[in-house]
Amino acid sequence: MIYFDNAATGGTKPCEVINAVTAALQVCANPGRSSHSLSVACSERVYACRRLLCEFFGGYSCERVVFTKNCTEALNLALLGTLRAGDHVVSTVAEHNSVLRPLQYSEDTGVSVSLAPLTARGEVDIAALAAMVRADTKAVVITLASNVTGAAPDISKLRSAIPPRTLLICDGAQACGHTNIDMKASGIDALAVAGHKGMHGIQGSGALLFSSRMNISPVMYGGTGSDSYNLHMPDFYPDKLESGTLNYPAIISLAEGVLYLKSHFNEDRDKLFYLTRMLCEGLGKNPLIALYSRPNYYGIVAFNVKGMQSGQVAGVLSEDYSVCVRAGLHCAPLMHQALGTNGLVRASLSAFNTEREAELFLSAVNAITKQM
Repeated sequence: MIYFDNAATGGTKPCEVINAVTAALQVCANPGRSSHSLSVACSERVYACRRLLCEFFGGYSCERVVFTKNCTEALNLALLGTLRAGDHVVSTVAEHNSVLRPLQYSEDTGVSVSLAPLTARGEVDIAALAAMVRADTKAVVITLASNVTGAAPDISKLRSAIPPRTLLICDGAQACGHTNIDMKASGIDALAVAGHKGMHGIQGSGALLFSSRMNISPVMYGGTGSDSYNLHMPDFYPDKLESGTLNYPAIISLAEGVLYLKSHFNEDRDKLFYLTRMLCEGLGKNPLIALYSRPNYYGIVAFNVKGMQSGQVAGVLSEDYSVCVRAGLHCAPLMHQALGTNGLVRASLSAFNTEREAELFLSAVNAITKQM
């Protein structure tokens, strides 16, 4: 089987991650809930992961690294915990529903939302976005890489184009682990991380990193193991935003994923770009293929076979060639509307994929088009 659905979740994990998770499942305790040695040891490893993430992403402080079960939860925290009735927020049509749906909920409760369009190249129009920012704009929310096409905005250009007072909240689901991100250097106030994609963690891992300019309120309430006499949530981070038992095995996987990336980042980035360019160039030679991606560092290649629905193509690839891709709207309906499609085939690679797999994939797609 050829697994080209890594933008949904990473199909192959480093051995170091698997070993760390296995060890965590064999012996673990509830971090931060007890004073015995095993619980304390788990708490120390959780803190070590906060520190690793903060260093890796140029974050602001370990206390402002909050663990979540995925990137969607992190984005909900950043948006619903920050926006209030009367606020204005600017986002884009390129966003995933993990941004669009919280914004729709916010709009229903009194927040004003503006969405920037795409350019003719299928990229976010930074000039149009900046023009939408008003005196009362609380935040700009933007993906660091489109989960549909792999197109990525210039965040430094965006930060310089909007007022310093405006918060910059970034969806890093597709970008984290694939490209260098320095929050302080780029002026990013909040970064939502998916642990199970480019970060090499397991499903159930995610994080939100945020600056001191953000005062995020809880969206879930419960036990924290701290300030237990207080029936309100603690007023300090990360406890303020972390209710209930932490997913210790997932957090450990994320820590090991960061350590793996620190040793393999450059070679994996270059390999992923090479494989993605290989697919883009190969598909671009076929006149029956409509290609929507350009070579990128995120492993994303979106296309359609003319005369076929995306679901049909994905079905044939799976059933006849044992190739796993994703078809449809990819939870990004406004992006497809802007591109003028009703669904695309998305092949998404990781550095664990091979050149031989890319060749077999191209042969399979060419065979499908010949049948047309």
